[in-house]
Amino acid sequence: MSFRRITSTPVGSSSSAATRLSSVPYVRVESVETVIDDATLNSDPNSPTIRGDPRWPQLPPMDERADLIGSQRARHNRFKRALAFVMDCGILNVFCDCFSSLGHRLCPPKQKQARTVVLGRPDDDANFPKNKIRNQKYSIITFIPVVLYQQFKFFLNLYFLIIALTQFVPQLQVNYIFTYWGPLGFVLAVTMIREAIDDFRRYRRDVEVNSTLYSKLTSQGVVKIPSKDIQASDILVLEKNQRVPADMVLLRTSEANGTCFIRTDQLDGETDWKLRIAVPPTQAMETDQDLLRANAFIYADAPHMDIYAFIGTFTLNGAQGKEEVPLNVENTMWANTVVASGCAVGVVIYTGTDSRSVMNTSQPVNKVGLLDLEVNFLTKLLFLFLLFLTTMLMVLKGFNGTWYIYMFRFMILMSAIIPISLRMNLDMGKLVYSYFIQRDPAIQETIVRTTTIPEELGRINYLLSDKTGTLTQNEMVFKKVHLGNLSLTSDSFDEARSDVLVALQSGIKTKSGNPSRLLEAVKAIALCHNVTPVYDEDECSGGVAGGRHGELAEADQTLSRDVSYQASSPDEIALVKWTESVGLSLVHRDLDSIQLRGGGNQVYAFKILQMFPFTSETKRMGIIVEDADGEITLYVKGADTIMQAMSSYTDWLEEECGNMAREGLRTLVVCRKNLTRDQYEDFAARLAQAKLSIQDRATKVSMTIESIEHDLEVLCVTGVEDKLQLDVRPTLESIRNAGIKVWMLTGDKLETACCIAKSSRLVSPRQNLHVIGLVTDRMQAHQELNNFRRKSDCALVVLGESLSLILKHYEHEFMDLAVQCPAVVICRCSPTQKAAVVKLLQLHTGKRCAAIGDGGNDVSMIQAADAGVGIVGKEGKQASLAADFSVTQFKSLGRLLLVHGRNSYKRSAALAQFVMHRGLIISVMQAIFSACFYFSAVSLYNGILVVGYATVYTMFPVFSLVFDQDVTPEIAMMYPELYKELLKGRYLTLKTFLLWVFVSIYQASVLMFGAVLLFEEQFVHVVAISFTALIITELIMVALTIQTWHLVMVGSLLFSLAVYAASVFVLQDTFNMDFILSTDFVWKTTVITLVSCLPIYIMKLLRRKFSPPTYSKLT
Repeated sequence: MSFRRITSTPVGSSSSAATRLSSVPYVRVESVETVIDDATLNSDPNSPTIRGDPRWPQLPPMDERADLIGSQRARHNRFKRALAFVMDCGILNVFCDCFSSLGHRLCPPKQKQARTVVLGRPDDDANFPKNKIRNQKYSIITFIPVVLYQQFKFFLNLYFLIIALTQFVPQLQVNYIFTYWGPLGFVLAVTMIREAIDDFRRYRRDVEVNSTLYSKLTSQGVVKIPSKDIQASDILVLEKNQRVPADMVLLRTSEANGTCFIRTDQLDGETDWKLRIAVPPTQAMETDQDLLRANAFIYADAPHMDIYAFIGTFTLNGAQGKEEVPLNVENTMWANTVVASGCAVGVVIYTGTDSRSVMNTSQPVNKVGLLDLEVNFLTKLLFLFLLFLTTMLMVLKGFNGTWYIYMFRFMILMSAIIPISLRMNLDMGKLVYSYFIQRDPAIQETIVRTTTIPEELGRINYLLSDKTGTLTQNEMVFKKVHLGNLSLTSDSFDEARSDVLVALQSGIKTKSGNPSRLLEAVKAIALCHNVTPVYDEDECSGGVAGGRHGELAEADQTLSRDVSYQASSPDEIALVKWTESVGLSLVHRDLDSIQLRGGGNQVYAFKILQMFPFTSETKRMGIIVEDADGEITLYVKGADTIMQAMSSYTDWLEEECGNMAREGLRTLVVCRKNLTRDQYEDFAARLAQAKLSIQDRATKVSMTIESIEHDLEVLCVTGVEDKLQLDVRPTLESIRNAGIKVWMLTGDKLETACCIAKSSRLVSPRQNLHVIGLVTDRMQAHQELNNFRRKSDCALVVLGESLSLILKHYEHEFMDLAVQCPAVVICRCSPTQKAAVVKLLQLHTGKRCAAIGDGGNDVSMIQAADAGVGIVGKEGKQASLAADFSVTQFKSLGRLLLVHGRNSYKRSAALAQFVMHRGLIISVMQAIFSACFYFSAVSLYNGILVVGYATVYTMFPVFSLVFDQDVTPEIAMMYPELYKELLKGRYLTLKTFLLWVFVSIYQASVLMFGAVLLFEEQFVHVVAISFTALIITELIMVALTIQTWHLVMVGSLLFSLAVYAASVFVLQDTFNMDFILSTDFVWKTTVITLVSCLPIYIMKLLRRKFSPPTYSKLT
């Protein structure tokens, strides 16, 4: 049975029928030649009608079909991954993973248990983790073994280790031991030093975070302790804008009602402030010290990853007996959140690795660049070539006597075919690239935290970006309000203020037309919200609850006090700040009343009768207020799609909402409805009755509210902009033009994500958005995928919870569709989901992924990506500290990829191939020498020349290739299309490798045969001619490879020539000075060098003339 997609149109079918037929995911195909009517196509494929119809290709049941295809693909992928694993990582990794698995079986991880925490009394016997942040890869004990493993898992280093060990066997020793152990030891030392420096930097950053001081409540008063010393049961006093160091239960706040707001954007990516409620018995205590004297404890469930769930119980044994209070997530403050208002006192329940933020963060891994894997593969090919040369020599010599000794000696003599300096040059090049990045004045304060993968920046196919704080500044700005007959923008807000003040004071007709139109719109915006004004108060040193139980000051007593606003959404704050700017400010709000101040400091008081909060289901919020004259008004604001059906018809509403949405503004429609006393009392009675219902309470309440939300009068449409980071739009455009697809992963709401995708130009203005909303079952997921399959050139928006269900049943089908989209937006995405999406892309595409974010909720994604970029955000440095590259703004990413990533990859590719060429040419010369001189297993050059060839004679000119560049940074930024060439990986491929092998064999043959043919009486002349010609050939090849000359390149070439000339005079045992100074030596060396280099130069000229590279047109 074979399965494939049907994409052809059946004979005689309509286009719609063909479209629906193509949406069937997988069917067994025998023939598609009959006409299938629309009624049949609209039926369920598994229905009896279709399954019995001979015209319909018979399908297995949907579950069986998906399971069969999934299992087939899974087996295929497992085989490919297993093969790639063994080929790329080697047998050493297989053994290590086996031992790791055995260790987990013998010592399984400890199961986390529920706990009881006594207030202010830490349990010394409890084995709770320490509250330390640790981003280090190594410890003192694991540093050496882990670094050695990371090095010797590469075939290159393992090969040289074996070769070096053979030199301890006398029969196999062909040169000085230092010739092999010196370079290997140097490479390992450089690697260890680099890793130690990187990890020491991480250690210092961790120490800085772990040393942050917090106020702990003790019997002696409040003391300061570092974050790392915080334990479960500690009672901490947190001030406004202070980060929560551990998972806590909120006990007391500086608000009389025991509430406070926290910011969670570093945990879940949501910009909305979250309301938290203190435990009522502790909030009612007189002073903070009463917490220590109370006989109270908290039962908390076992630590887990779900940041939206918590089950606990607070128990207080007091004079009136035992009091128990159930706890939920509203009573908690998770680590990495920030106290947004007032002061708070809480008790620590989870620390360190038990905290939600750490459990949602993956451990740092040792990242290996794609170029390193490619080099590792090419070294295996070089090893096969070495085996080929050795075998050919043995076949020609004959397998006589101790032939295996000769075979090993031949192999060791030509071991330079895989140069140990390859790893050293590449590692040193990475350090240079990192230095260039950190010293680039165009991206100041950029830090390279992982110096092993700068070339990865030049191979990125997918960029996964956070939204809040990464693409946006999380600063809402009120941009526009439309009143039906008048549109106000920021340019006309001053005029609007004058109109509002005039209307408040005299009620006369203003320039806006109707004197009440603008005023009523402003009043509606100032009343319909959940914003609370907060005034500066004394510090918390005197106790959180001290002096807080009185009512707030009257509005006329707040004139000289600084005010800030707290709300569950920054949009709400932007709206209230705008009403303040046009003359109607919010000065007081509690559960029962709102006070506004207008012209002449006049205060307008309103009584709150009912409040209907915003939910993602209703997409609106409402409030019923009563003014001083007894007039009752219902105000409602919400999404335009919802409000249009609830309001009276207006001919401008839909058009204006569309205009604002195209500008990237977040729109809200504001409406009102005047109610009589009888209408309100009837509604209030029905609402109270609905709230008392035992069955279907939520449904009845919702229906009661909807019964009054009709025939609303549209007052205005507001447009709020989430301020983008500097130069986000041109940066995203450049990245897209470079061939990189951008996915936005955010914890924010769907509507917000869509607005930012449009305003940031993540989605082109010409492209549509296909939204996959809430998916609840497998059939719905199947239908959503079929609907999306019909779309073309369309960006995808999907909810995180829906994505989980879709991936559970249709992972391959979804990924096949998603990777074809120009852009993908995943909203309401948890931290672990972000990391999972990165791994899915890596698994299904095999491409390199970069991730960028600024919050703690982005750490898992950043660490899972092949190249993680962290932004130093307003809310902390956690993402920056855990990232491979740290930047200060999103716009720095463009230069990081298009300039430094491109240069790093191209330079390392050229450097790697040239170092291979350097090893190949001397090894082939050794093979020719052995074949010409009776298959003798002796070295052509002594140890000093061999070591000098790979170091002082050629190392500096070859390494100077890390300064080469084909175009200037300005051109690379101006033409991001140049980056597309790198995505094809054509600079270090099997084709380019074989080309360099051919060049090496040709030049080695010319050098060796030329020297043999031209030598005179003594063998020493062969060494002098061939080695001198070899050095000059290498230096000329470097010069031919360079595209843009640098002062360092010129200096290194001259220095190498000078060092070689000096060594000729010093090494009298190797070089005959009389012959070196003779004309015979000069002309013979010149002829051999010209014959070896001139054809290569001519080929380069011809290729550049008839097949010029893309960048040559720009220089």
